[in-house]
Amino acid sequence: MEEDASALSPPHGDSDTARSSDSRCTTPSLSGSSASAELLKTPTRTVNGPDVPPHAIVRLIQCSRCSLPFRTPLRLPCGDALCRECLPPIRPRTGVSYPANEERKQGFRCYWGRGVCGADHCLGDCGADVLLTTLVGVFDEVLGRGSSPEGTAAESAEEDAGQTLIWKGARSDKAELDVESAEIGSDPLSGVFDLVGKGRLGYDASEIRYEPFVPACYERYTHSLDKLRAAVCNELDCHVCYSLILDPLTTPCGHTFCGSCVAMALSHSNLCPICRRKLNMSSSVRSERINKRLSDIIQTLLPDEVASRRAELPSDMDISGEGTIPLAVVSLAFPTMPIGLHIFEPRYRLMIQRIMESRSRRFGMVMPNRRGRLQQGLGRAPFMQYGTILTINRHELLPDGRSLLIATGTSRFKVISWELVDGYHVGKIQRVDDVSVSEEEAQESRETTAAIETANRNVDRSIDSMSTQQLFQLALDFVLRERRQGAPWLHPRVLLAYGALPTDPALFPWWFATILPNWDEEKYTLLATTAVRQRLKITARWVKRLESRNWYVAHNHSKGSK
Repeated sequence: MEEDASALSPPHGDSDTARSSDSRCTTPSLSGSSASAELLKTPTRTVNGPDVPPHAIVRLIQCSRCSLPFRTPLRLPCGDALCRECLPPIRPRTGVSYPANEERKQGFRCYWGRGVCGADHCLGDCGADVLLTTLVGVFDEVLGRGSSPEGTAAESAEEDAGQTLIWKGARSDKAELDVESAEIGSDPLSGVFDLVGKGRLGYDASEIRYEPFVPACYERYTHSLDKLRAAVCNELDCHVCYSLILDPLTTPCGHTFCGSCVAMALSHSNLCPICRRKLNMSSSVRSERINKRLSDIIQTLLPDEVASRRAELPSDMDISGEGTIPLAVVSLAFPTMPIGLHIFEPRYRLMIQRIMESRSRRFGMVMPNRRGRLQQGLGRAPFMQYGTILTINRHELLPDGRSLLIATGTSRFKVISWELVDGYHVGKIQRVDDVSVSEEEAQESRETTAAIETANRNVDRSIDSMSTQQLFQLALDFVLRERRQGAPWLHPRVLLAYGALPTDPALFPWWFATILPNWDEEKYTLLATTAVRQRLKITARWVKRLESRNWYVAHNHSKGSK
């Protein structure tokens, strides 16, 4: 955001003074009493500290709709925020069948700030923002009426030579911009906050300037900014790493952590680290938007602390999900599904021994590249590029050195590169995660809306145009029919090993692919998908093929021969 010219901005040559080292949150001193009027009217730089004018500081907690300080702020899926009272009109959402939650049946079109977003948001994705609410209270405590010995802006204006704020703002009854002005006293930061609290300074105010130049105002501004930064800094510790929050990510329950800390926490549990509520978020968090308002506050008020924090991060602390992992080139495995393995090869004995000595007890399972496919970045590697991370649940070492283990799939990955270590493969991997729920819903809405337009011309709608719930029901009905007919791949022993028929569309494709006989090459395509709908379309096509005459002849023959 480019800031307007401001008479409060110090001359560039004196702006970068030394910071004190006795506190994490410090403020540069403001100088410039000898600055000329021309220097004072140069545009402020888009850096932090005293170069940021008071209205830009206050705008950090100002609602873009009502222009008041946030009142019960709600986080939006796009990363911004609005007052609860400022939400756009709510309307029913159409063309969405998954997830089939009651709170996802209503939504609105976002009108945040000058056309920045404009997307359709689900009401269920908008919730309280605990930290932003706290910070608005901090701003009010530090800058509000009675917060300083100088008193209110009006009182300080009478006691000292103060400043006048001049700006252009649009009135509601006409389109042209009117020049407005107001006395803000000798403490510009508190004065501007007071104006915003009264609803006089709009969020979209332009051509803002401070007149006349008063050297004493710099001291008051520095004092207020010092207090504000120290107070805000005390609220910005992440409750996972206990350091300054980086890349703030707000959970559905309203709590905010570092993006990397959320990823780390979700890799172990799907519960919020503070309130222990279940989090329906991707564990890689790459599809989640950072909290833009909180990020702006942190970057604006604590720029040096942010830079120092990033420099101190360990090189392996990355929310992209990249890392290295030992690979077992054996067979297909899928997330959430168990798999039993008999380990007898010397190289895998060594690999499992090392895994059991590690804290994670994890390894990657990949399918052999039996056809010698050429794969991007891997060439003709002896294994397929996509695989599943397995966590060992049970390990039994036999007297002759062999071992039996049971593991469960936790997530998917793509192999970026690999090497041989003591005879077994080790791969550098990148996580594969699904898109956000909102993107999933948007994809379904687009495809089903297009189907309505062609419904009259095509009575038998294609799989691509079916709703997500219809795709799930198609496969579900097939499995139920097959079970009634005594299909051997649905024997009670199979269901005991892999679990009953899932009722969750997100889990069904993994279960179906695990128990369905043969077709490993086609099952493999599931691992690269990034949406539940994509996987359900694949399983629906399997069902169509399984119901064909050719498959049924072979299938019934195989059942009769047993």
